[in-house]
Amino acid sequence: MTATTVKTTLHKADSRGHANFGWLNSYHTFSFGQYHHPDRVHFGALRVLNDDTVSAGMGFGRHPHDNMEIISIPTYGDLKHSDSMGNDAIIRQGDIQVMSAGTGIAHSEMNANRDKEVRFFQIWVIPNKRHVAPRYHQLTLDETRMHNQLLQVLSPNENDDGVWIHQDAWFHMGQLEEGTEITYNLKKPGNGVYAFMIEGSATMAGQHLTLRDGLGIENYQSFTIKADSNARILLMEVPMA
Repeated sequence: MTATTVKTTLHKADSRGHANFGWLNSYHTFSFGQYHHPDRVHFGALRVLNDDTVSAGMGFGRHPHDNMEIISIPTYGDLKHSDSMGNDAIIRQGDIQVMSAGTGIAHSEMNANRDKEVRFFQIWVIPNKRHVAPRYHQLTLDETRMHNQLLQVLSPNENDDGVWIHQDAWFHMGQLEEGTEITYNLKKPGNGVYAFMIEGSATMAGQHLTLRDGLGIENYQSFTIKADSNARILLMEVPMA
């Protein structure tokens, strides 16, 4: 597939929705809460990408979800999780957590610390199966395997690297030194990739991304990523239909 057929959609960091409740400072890549943008409701099966900062000792009280795959990735501090299945856990920087809400679950997410904030990405993916049994899983990522390469952190397969969800989706994370070039190859025909720049800057699929920019990439078999500075990236491959 030639480069001319690739479709890209760039979302600059300062174009995101924003809500600040004092205890919570949240940036929304896609429509969420009181932020609604008709052209930014979702990217395929990727429904929510929130960049959240929660003040010390504060958090989200118990609330319900159903029929959604919910992923949390802390980037600073510790997040305390509790749910109606009886799970109580601390999700730390370097961990990834997934919750299949399925037929219904209630949970809370609180800052586990009284002396510092917690920052994390809250990601929702629309599942390919409805009314599944609720499920919880978390693991600690081996960040040494992200050095100048992409580490798979989520997939549809229980026995693959990372956590798994009820969707033909694959997430990868990488920590790239300036000047490093790598290639991402599509896992499933027809999928798209939403790339999110966690730190630094990079050029991918012909677009330059800086801190907290997002880029949707469609109609491709592979694309190149070049780190324009030391960079940390999250790639989310999801079905587009």
